[in-house]
Amino acid sequence: MKKTLYLIVLVLAAYVIEQKTGLKLFDNTAFEQGNNNSSQSTATNTRKHSSSTYKSIQSAYNNRQSDIQVQQTGKVVKILADDLKGSRHQKFILKFDQLSILVAHNIDLAPRIDRLRVGDSVEFYGEYEWNEKGGIVHWTHLDPAGRHINGWLKHKGKTYQ
Repeated sequence: MKKTLYLIVLVLAAYVIEQKTGLKLFDNTAFEQGNNNSSQSTATNTRKHSSSTYKSIQSAYNNRQSDIQVQQTGKVVKILADDLKGSRHQKFILKFDQLSILVAHNIDLAPRIDRLRVGDSVEFYGEYEWNEKGGIVHWTHLDPAGRHINGWLKHKGKTYQ
C-alpha cells in the first residue's frame, strides 16, 4: 500500500513540474496520439517548448520576454558572416516596426538561404530571446529529436526548415 501511495505522489509531482515548467519528464507521444501511427505528420509529434505565442515581437521586446514562439515578417537590413563555431548558423538582421532582430538560422539542420539580399522580405517562425538590442530568433528549423516546436523561414516563396 505504501509503495502505491509513493508512486501516486511521484506521478502527481511530475505532472505538476511538467505543467509549471513546460519540461517533459516523460515521453507521452503514444498516449497523446492514441497510437503510434508513423504516418501522422511530424507537426503532431512536436512539443511546444515555449509558454506562449506572440503575434508581435514588439510586445515580447517591450515585456522582456524570452523562450516564446513568434511569427512575423521583416526586411533584411544586414547580412552577417555565417557563424561556423559549433553548430553552424546563417545570421542576418531583420527590421520591422521600430525594432531590429538577429536571426540565427541553424544551417546544419536546415538549408541555407543562398540568395538572401539586403532589402529582401523574410517571414519567420521561431523562438524569440530578448536582449537590449532587439532580440534573437532561433529554432527556425525542424527539431530532429522532436522535443521542440518546429520553426521555419520563408523567402521568395520557398520555405527553409
